[in-house]
Amino acid sequence: MKRQEALYDSSKRFHLILWEAALRALVCPPSVLAAQLDRLAGAIGLDTVELGITPLSASLKIPPATAFWIYDDRQVIVENWHAELWIDDEVSVATYLRTWKTLRESTVYDADAHHLISAARRKLHPPVGTTDHSAEERRS
Repeated sequence: MKRQEALYDSSKRFHLILWEAALRALVCPPSVLAAQLDRLAGAIGLDTVELGITPLSASLKIPPATAFWIYDDRQVIVENWHAELWIDDEVSVATYLRTWKTLRESTVYDADAHHLISAARRKLHPPVGTTDHSAEERRS
């Protein structure tokens, strides 16, 4: 919660891209994912946050790969399975900036991003009286 306070700091700006698969992967209990999706939906519209989602149906110029963060166009932090890499040489940072811009071309924002989050949220808990056919098919 302490780290989330930065989202409300008007001196900071966050530009985020998530792949739609991240909204649907059950790497935690459905109730936890539901809370995370609600939090993401609430971040859309904050003055300090630009949240984009790359839909599974998007045409991609490059595939999503490892997670990375760019800080002030001067430093990149890349996470992989065994290490966290801190990169600050100009040529490498420029490569990540180009990668970011390319990924952005396939990303949706605002109402379209909210729609994808809402669809993922509904899939976790289908409305009463409806059937999740994919769950039934898995049981068959």
